[in-house]
Amino acid sequence: MDVTPKYKGSFVKPLKALSHLFREPVTLPMVPRPASDNYRGFHVNDWELCVGCGTCRQICDNAAIRMIHIPGLPDDPAAGLKPRRPAIDYGRCCWCALCVDICPTGSLALSREYVHVSPDMNTYFILPDEKGIHGLNFPKGWAKTDDADLLDLARQPMPQRDPDSRGDNFDEIVHGYDDQAAILEASRCIQCGMCHEACPANMHAPEYIRAIWEGDKERAVREIYRTNPFPEVCGRVCTHRCETACSIGKRGAPIAIRWLKRHAMAALDDERVRTIALEGKVEDRTGKSVAVIGSGPAGLTAAFDLAKLGHAVTVFEAKPEPGGMMRYGIPEYRLPYDRLDADIAVIRAAGVDIRCDSPVGPDLPMDKLRDDFDAVMLATGLGAGRSTRVPGTDHPDVKSAVALLDAITRGESIDVPGRAVVIGGGNVAFDIARSLARLQRKTSGRVDMTLVALEERDHMLADEEEVVEAREEGVVVLNGRGPRQVVLAGPSDKTLGGLETVRCLSIFDEEGRFHPKYDDGDVMLHEADMVIEAIGQASDTGYLGEDLTEALEWARGRIEVGADGATSVSGLWAAGDMVEGPDVIHAVAAGHRVAESIHRFLGGGTTTLEAAE
Repeated sequence: MDVTPKYKGSFVKPLKALSHLFREPVTLPMVPRPASDNYRGFHVNDWELCVGCGTCRQICDNAAIRMIHIPGLPDDPAAGLKPRRPAIDYGRCCWCALCVDICPTGSLALSREYVHVSPDMNTYFILPDEKGIHGLNFPKGWAKTDDADLLDLARQPMPQRDPDSRGDNFDEIVHGYDDQAAILEASRCIQCGMCHEACPANMHAPEYIRAIWEGDKERAVREIYRTNPFPEVCGRVCTHRCETACSIGKRGAPIAIRWLKRHAMAALDDERVRTIALEGKVEDRTGKSVAVIGSGPAGLTAAFDLAKLGHAVTVFEAKPEPGGMMRYGIPEYRLPYDRLDADIAVIRAAGVDIRCDSPVGPDLPMDKLRDDFDAVMLATGLGAGRSTRVPGTDHPDVKSAVALLDAITRGESIDVPGRAVVIGGGNVAFDIARSLARLQRKTSGRVDMTLVALEERDHMLADEEEVVEAREEGVVVLNGRGPRQVVLAGPSDKTLGGLETVRCLSIFDEEGRFHPKYDDGDVMLHEADMVIEAIGQASDTGYLGEDLTEALEWARGRIEVGADGATSVSGLWAAGDMVEGPDVIHAVAAGHRVAESIHRFLGGGTTTLEAAE
């Protein structure tokens, strides 16, 4: 076979190219071509929608995203807002768009802009906004859609008892998640940590939610006990500020963080929970002693921390059982008392001595406690109700909501009213309205309960679920009405006839002070056999004695304390509802702070809680 190359034509043929050298060019101009509708170009970010959660940074496999602090942006952990925005390093970005698909608020998108030429490599590190890299407002390309969204926005429903089966008893309403529902709910969490920063106690919610998703209930309980000795309580009645901050909740339903905590605790028996909770407990005793007055969440949290650190802690409680307002202010259909007892059993197991029926006062003077103990903490809560002081409220059938809830918990006999009116719009008002409604249904088979609140529906202080469930149970809720007077009836004008209310036009004045204005032309009479006031609570501090009361600093009726709970009197701390107002998780956080401060005062170093942080 002949493989000799064949050359055809003249050897000068390649020089023909020179003949084209001076011709006009026919190449098209170098201008960007329009990109397709779903093109993945440079990022755009709507700063009004972005909350600074950093989820985009976490999902980026190329480490192309950093979160940059931006002065002047909203900084509100309780609302789930951080003053930072994502910056993109286009030397690393591969335009996969995972950051867009995972963005919980939908603020991130990719534009159709793709041209950027510069000799300065620093210009490829961009802090995108809604205008695009060159401020040309390119159309969006790849953006979040129903088909390109990695998030599940729907919450797993919580099974609970229907109104007919719960209306005449105090059994717990909520059934709790099963394992499948809990795993599905936990799988919705994107681990952004916004809940951790919003929680007053900085609970490690992302960690215990992830443990639930992975099926490790013991690890979940261990993460919960890092910061909260009342998980059974908070798994039911916490105000769950964490859920308000949840970034998933910006477009959908927030993660059911509270219910997941409840699920984790229900998965283990009480003995195993105690073993986990007491891990790290110091066995050596310090020889120092601390007295805590009041067994609410603040006092018992501090007692738990201090006992684990080796101090001898004694809690003095005036009531027959420990728990404070958790037991004597929250109905059992919301918080079963055996679950409260389970939390308290862990605290007792840590070595805390809780002495009930031991009120501080004439038989146990405050001065003696201060002499006998190295440090004293005041945590007596808000056990007294406030009055509206409208005419007629001195009638014996005008009751305090706090006193009635206390009596119901103690099992005392109550004259159940055939008709009742509750004044107030907070959780306490709904708690007593729903409790009495249950007793009405149990004794007479019918509910005649009206609740009147100054606030309009959208501004009520009560939890939304309380309002919804109360209406399901037959409670009539009237918004925008204030008490005018208690009306008497009967031949001697001594029998309670009802409550007269008037339309409330506004609650606060121009400077934000409480100063309601009414429409005197809109008056209603609500017939009732009992009127219950639930417009606020106060702390009874008479046990302090005249000299100590005079020595302490006060602010608007409350003891003034520093950031660590220390009062103006050396060796004396105060925390909880009596300082900050009613809220279990705030009280837990305050208890931790006081424990750290007392430990340092007693000569201790860094606490286990501080080390965990």
